[in-house]
Parts: sequence; C-alpha cells; structure tokens
Amino acid sequence: MTDCIVVLITAPQEEEAAKIAKSLIDERLAACVNIVKNIRSLYRWQGTLEDEGEVLLVVKTQERLFEDLMHRVQQLHSYSVPEIIGLPIVKGFENYIQWIKEETG
Repeated sequence: MTDCIVVLITAPQEEEAAKIAKSLIDERLAACVNIVKNIRSLYRWQGTLEDEGEVLLVVKTQERLFEDLMHRVQQLHSYSVPEIIGLPIVKGFENYIQWIKEETG
C-alpha cells in the first residue's frame, strides 16, 4: 500500500477541466492530471435522469493532500456538487510513486 491516491473528477467541458488541472499542478496539489475527453455520464440529479457529455480528470497525488485538493476543486468547479472521489494506489512502479511525492506539496 502506498500513501498516494488517484482522484477522479468530472467536469462539463475540457476548458474547465484544464483550468482545474493547471491549478492543482501549479499549487503542487497534484503531480499529474490526465484529461479524458468524450465520456458519457448518466445520473439522477434533482429527481431527473440526466445524460450528459463530460470530461474526466484522473489526478495523481498524496492522500494527505486530498482535503486541500477537494476544497480547491470546489472553488474552481462550476458544479454545485462536483464528483471528487479519492481511490488508493495499492501498488505502483516505485519510481513513479516517488515522483508523485516529489512533485506534490
């Protein structure tokens, strides 16, 4: 088990995702953010089934930075309830895990 995590965040558009990604990296809250375009999200929101195009941010960071990262995303995100989910990195290439630690706060 490592002390690094992957955080999944959805955003409505690539421009907003890039703004969030750049901020997280500039502020050393993330080592790397992948932006996956053209995902389709189906979900229930306020009693209505939604079917929307979104983009997915895949963020690599340290678990200890999750709360700060979450608050920063909330400040930058256009959704009132953004998806921000942290998943543990159970195993990983040791050099990559070390790089995440070196690049984050």
